[in-house]
Amino acid sequence: MTSTGNPLQPVLDQQGVVVLDGGLATELERRGAVLDSALWSAKLLLDDPDALTVVHGSFLEAGADCIATATYQASFEGFERMGLSRQEAKRTMLESVLLAVRAVDDFWSVAENREARLRPLVAVSLGPYGAFLADGSEYHGRYGVGRGVLHGFHRDRLAVMAASAADLIALETIPSLPEAEVLLHILSDMPGVWSWLSFSCRDGTRLSDGSPIREAAAACAAAKRIAAVGVNCTAPRYVDELISEIRAVTDLPIAVYPNSGEVYDAAAKTWDDGRDESANWGEAAAGWVEAGASLVGGCCRVSASDISAVRGRVVSPGSAET
Repeated sequence: MTSTGNPLQPVLDQQGVVVLDGGLATELERRGAVLDSALWSAKLLLDDPDALTVVHGSFLEAGADCIATATYQASFEGFERMGLSRQEAKRTMLESVLLAVRAVDDFWSVAENREARLRPLVAVSLGPYGAFLADGSEYHGRYGVGRGVLHGFHRDRLAVMAASAADLIALETIPSLPEAEVLLHILSDMPGVWSWLSFSCRDGTRLSDGSPIREAAAACAAAKRIAAVGVNCTAPRYVDELISEIRAVTDLPIAVYPNSGEVYDAAAKTWDDGRDESANWGEAAAGWVEAGASLVGGCCRVSASDISAVRGRVVSPGSAET
């Protein structure tokens, strides 16, 4: 992974917006996958990698300009709990990138009107420390560990993924300012690696731990090789205000890919039915772009059909057909 410039910029220059994918787990479950492991979608890297390839393909066919790998909950510690050696864990994480790259290869080899769009990108998805704990703490950031633990956890897997075939790294659902600061410190020692940071938020101005989103965005703006900053796995009703808060402190591209608005019960591992099924995700995304977002997509409970609606609404006619 080496790049002299923001890998998102060519897409932004061509069509003004980058369409992201949606909820990987959502599509997997819709197709019959059982994701009750602490590794969540990453368990399929061991059990059914073909299912991941199919779902990556569904998002590409829906119009995603960038797909994320199935590594949100992947870590050395998590795979070691499943009985893998450190070398096996490393190989599995790198294989996740190759799966996504192959999905892009397959899609691009038969895509129509390739002159109207650019080859889709692959982003390594890495969640917060709380995703490894699998106890819902990525939604509040109170882990009970110090920065040293967070540094070691993130440094090891970032070092692996920095050498992968992905275009950039997506550090997602970050719930706290201290964890973001740890991540930015690690990235500062990885020349050539571009990343975006995306935060989970409790409302329109604060991260899940209560820190102001302005402080988190400003920290990202002061760092090098940050491709975008934004929010994900956050209720859609907060997104417009969060875009405004981020734009107040940085000119970086803003990424927004919220969840469906439903609330996750970490104990029961279920979602409360809070989504308005009459809502059009494409219309919502168009509103976020108008508010200042440059990357739009979805997170948990957002499907490939939702992403198709996004592309059909936010990408100018003639540049989106596949």
